[in-house]
Amino acid sequence: MATSSRSQVLSLYRMLMKESKKFPSYNYRTYALRRIRDAFRENRTVSDPKAVETLLNRAWDSLAVIQRQVSIGKLYTAQKTVVEDRGAKATD
Repeated sequence: MATSSRSQVLSLYRMLMKESKKFPSYNYRTYALRRIRDAFRENRTVSDPKAVETLLNRAWDSLAVIQRQVSIGKLYTAQKTVVEDRGAKATD
């Protein structure tokens, strides 16, 4: 993989992870983070430039979807799950 495309991939990965951490819902947040990690690990060995470009375009589309869903998720309040409540007590 060329250096420029490697830096593009890493930058896109960071943006996806950062945006996914903004999900107000614990379930959506953990699903998105896990799915992003798994997808990037699965495609780590792809070296064909056309395949890399296709995967990058798909990832950019996913980033746009995540950004929209985060915005929509912030419009509605949701009850915290038991897992989130425990995490808050452990840090206090």
